[in-house]
Amino acid sequence: MRTLNAAETAAALPYGALVDALLQMFERERRGEAHAAPRTCVPLAADGVMLLMPAADLRFAVLKTVTVHAGNAAQGLPVVQGDVTLMDAANGNRLLGMDGNVLTARRTAALSLAGAMRAGRKGGARMLLIGAGVQAHAHAEAFAEVWGVRHLQVHARSQAHAEALAQHMRARGVDASAVAGPTAAAAEADVVVATTNSCDPVVPPQLRPDATVIAIGAYRADMAEVPPEVVRRCAVFVDTLEGARAEAGDLIQADVDWSAVQAFAGASSVAADRPVLVKTVGHALWDLAAAQLAYKNQQ
Repeated sequence: MRTLNAAETAAALPYGALVDALLQMFERERRGEAHAAPRTCVPLAADGVMLLMPAADLRFAVLKTVTVHAGNAAQGLPVVQGDVTLMDAANGNRLLGMDGNVLTARRTAALSLAGAMRAGRKGGARMLLIGAGVQAHAHAEAFAEVWGVRHLQVHARSQAHAEALAQHMRARGVDASAVAGPTAAAAEADVVVATTNSCDPVVPPQLRPDATVIAIGAYRADMAEVPPEVVRRCAVFVDTLEGARAEAGDLIQADVDWSAVQAFAGASSVAADRPVLVKTVGHALWDLAAAQLAYKNQQ
């Protein structure tokens, strides 16, 4: 079995091809040809936790293993560490190992794009990015590469981190700048992306009527990046209804009408006369799609 390091994993997962791989996985999920087992959580020493996420389709199986140790930061160690193993579903032969952190970052950004496309959105020139961490970097790169975003404004708790990300994107040919507040930028943006761990809403309510809002940071019921009044104005799309019902605090706190929420696999696009909210919480099928693409690119 070949194992890809972080740089090799990134090179094997170009964003455009990754978006296409995810759209194809939505179809396999809809047809019942791909499935994932519930995530398994195992407590570890030092208040750590290990997460096991398996999925399979007719040809391949994947297992992502992630460990989280909050105390690692004080020791100069990564808080989150992960790896992904792709297997032949017919015989269990191990085919490829990949860096789990890189795969997760890239497939999450590609998933935001694929979900927005399922909602009927096709692009946007101006983007507001709230956050400046790993996921913010991935989303900035993905939206510039796939949707051609050329005007980017970054807002984060750390102005220095926001400026560092803006500088990174300027080196890629994007007109990028750090902004002290998000309100004015949100009112002009085609796309607003929130990638924070905030428990309180960070997306301003002043949005264009055709805005695309993407929220990926809140992963518990007590967390919300998008205010309830914005959620209620939007046509809402999620990567998985089961996961969103349990983890999407943005939607839970807004008491969203779940009968109107569409999962990516069976979504129908909506008109551009109201905002769209794309909310993702993660699913092992998306790791399977990415791992398959990486394996194909090694052949």
